[in-house]
Amino acid sequence: MTEFKYLIQDPIGIHARPAGLLAKLAKSFEGTTVYLTKGGNTVKASQLMKLMGLGVKAGDEVTIGCEGGDEAAAAAALEQFFKENL
Repeated sequence: MTEFKYLIQDPIGIHARPAGLLAKLAKSFEGTTVYLTKGGNTVKASQLMKLMGLGVKAGDEVTIGCEGGDEAAAAAALEQFFKENL
């Protein structure tokens, strides 16, 4: 499993628009499962409603984990996504 941590910069946090884009990106890596963890709660990043249910706000630290055959590429793409969008 490949993991990285990210401190949310977006003043609104993970709201509908970036959550939808994140779920779409997570689904694009076939054979790789992407997880997002906040405060001990972990959800699959491809599940939009569960992702939004975490209630991630500005200043929260999240851990993103990628597991599967394409985990290194997925982690790199997701890290870039977080820097650009959140």
